[in-house]
Amino acid sequence: MVTDTDAVLAIARDQGMLAALSPGAIWVQMSTIGVAGIERLAALVAAERPDVTFLDAPVSGSKDPAEQGLLTIFASGPEEVRPRVATLFDALGQRTVWVGAVGAGTRLKLVANTWLAFAAEAVAASVALGRRLGLEIDTVVGGLSGGPLVSPWQAAKLQRIAMNEYSAQFALALALKDVHLALAAAGDDQLVALAGLAREWEQVVDAGFGDEDVTVVARSLES
Repeated sequence: MVTDTDAVLAIARDQGMLAALSPGAIWVQMSTIGVAGIERLAALVAAERPDVTFLDAPVSGSKDPAEQGLLTIFASGPEEVRPRVATLFDALGQRTVWVGAVGAGTRLKLVANTWLAFAAEAVAASVALGRRLGLEIDTVVGGLSGGPLVSPWQAAKLQRIAMNEYSAQFALALALKDVHLALAAAGDDQLVALAGLAREWEQVVDAGFGDEDVTVVARSLES
């Protein structure tokens, strides 16, 4: 799992991974690289190693779930090879969602990360608004936590903000990359809220906070 399409290509083509695979091997591509990226890789395999089965299986989950084997895997590819990768997926994830032909997994990942982006923005904007209105962070956290509108993920993010802890669980720059991938895949200008979120996050990244957690947007909005 690496950052983008160029990084995957550097490993697969330039460093010789694809050529080194045994006949009949399976390449499980688990990076989040967008629709154009996964189509580019599928074409590479078809052209250079048609004997290799290519699976598209990006994951949902950040550092801690990855270390605990609790990722969600959005898998797509030929149905006949699913039993061969079941043990691998069971070790990495708590849940595997099979969604069809190669490319469907990436499309679902973009949907999931769009959901995550808006969930993160809800936390950041609400905390920033509360502080601008003169409320203490503990008051905001206490008022929001435990209610039906706050997911466990958001509750954990609120607690980290309250502790002024912004070390990266999901770096803002990577989250922004995924938002850009979703906008590019949509191919139109109708997702105006997502585009606005992207512009806001770009400003925070440009200010030098891209390597910190996505929740650092809250601190930026306060100022």
